[in-house]
Amino acid sequence: MKAKEVKEMTSAELTAKLTELKSELFNLRFRLASGQLENPVSIRTCKRDIARVNTEIRARELKA
Repeated sequence: MKAKEVKEMTSAELTAKLTELKSELFNLRFRLASGQLENPVSIRTCKRDIARVNTEIRARELKA
């Protein structure tokens, strides 16, 4: 996910995306612990996407 895509989302979409990404991260960690994760880099990618969404949410809070 690119930062440009995140900035184009509405606040409701950002909240929904954050929930989705957190559940995806949980599933990735669970699969890593059980040894079924094929691509460990996907955890890092998911964490960065969560950070992008959180940053945009916070920027909008400060702007308002």
